[in-house]
Amino acid sequence: MRRKTFDKIVTAVGFGLAVFLFIAAGLLNWGASFAQDSVKSQLENQNISFPAAEAMPEATKDQLAKWAEQKVTTGEMARDYSDLYIWEHMKASANAVVGKDATYSEVSGMYMGLVRGGSTDTAQIAKLGELRQTLFMGNTLRGMLLEAYAFGTLGVIAGYSAIAALAGGFLMLVLSIMGLLHIRRTPEGATI
Repeated sequence: MRRKTFDKIVTAVGFGLAVFLFIAAGLLNWGASFAQDSVKSQLENQNISFPAAEAMPEATKDQLAKWAEQKVTTGEMARDYSDLYIWEHMKASANAVVGKDATYSEVSGMYMGLVRGGSTDTAQIAKLGELRQTLFMGNTLRGMLLEAYAFGTLGVIAGYSAIAALAGGFLMLVLSIMGLLHIRRTPEGATI
């Protein structure tokens, strides 16, 4: 094969790859912007705010202090609100009623066991019923917030990927231009 023919093929592939990377960078940037805007607008609509620093749970007060009295608008904030604020309140509520950290399914099982077992301890049934409802609502809100966190994280990854694709596109463009210059200097009779 003639060297010039090979160089032309490689250079054309390089230009094609550069175009592909520029298109990928644009699409990834669009995806990152879409994810970021969606997470922000959805969280703003929920109107969830962190309390003042002194009202934060003791176990996570140091980690949450950076968000004190701020509205939840990012995936990271949603994760912290879910895992460090709601989760701590759910654990405290469960400890107050059943004396240990308990999940919704555990408390629901206790509640249903008393109800179906014909227990006459109405005070305990009422406490477990309220705790069951609290844990259900907490788990539901946590799930929604953690989904916003996951979507926001995918947006951040798409943003970094867009930067990498753009850099790769520029690199391939430069290398392809260098390939064109190399073709001009390659002797006609050279082979590979």
